[in-house]
Amino acid sequence: MAGRVHPRQLAFALPHAESLSRDNFLEGPANAAGLALIDSWPEWPNRIMWLAGPEGSGKSHLAAIWAEISGARSTAANVLTAASVPGALATGALVVEDLRAGNFDERALFHLMNLAREDGAYVLFTGREVPASLQIELRDLRSRLRAVPVVTLLPPDDQLFRGLIVKFCADRQLTVDESVVGYLANRLERSSAAARRAVELLDSEALRLGRPVTRALAAELLRDA
Repeated sequence: MAGRVHPRQLAFALPHAESLSRDNFLEGPANAAGLALIDSWPEWPNRIMWLAGPEGSGKSHLAAIWAEISGARSTAANVLTAASVPGALATGALVVEDLRAGNFDERALFHLMNLAREDGAYVLFTGREVPASLQIELRDLRSRLRAVPVVTLLPPDDQLFRGLIVKFCADRQLTVDESVVGYLANRLERSSAAARRAVELLDSEALRLGRPVTRALAAELLRDA
């Protein structure tokens, strides 16, 4: 019929659960030190440790693995308060995620470190920066944090990067062949965050257009990005 309007398929941003289990952690030289830290618990060099690395490097995944085996509670650094510290340490182990300049209460963090030491609790901090790079006003907190041992995660090598692309596709139940993986691996910034964003874009656009995820679609999207 002339003038008929074809409905456009809409893509809804539905949440996709990313597996954070030990079995689904992709190992490689870039994260070997972080994985060794988690696997060596409770024989840590210090009861308080710091896991540093760029966005998407696996800090939260490793922290989730450690929380599972240690019974640790988890909190974001920006919501930690002095009043919440005793409860946060109730299990004797705590993950404090995303510690960065200006997003945490210094007095709450100082209280946490003091109480953890008194109680013999374990604490795992995660952050993109190392403690020495943070601008901290409380002198005692600054010295305490700079004494915390740091384990650093590096950007992924080629094999790990390809594996991450495959994993992110699997998390979203996307079936892709090697041509798609190779195309993305050769053109994306070498970071887990870039791989995740590219897969999310491929998924949403394939759904919106009603097309399979192919090398041709990946080429179109990256060209227009």
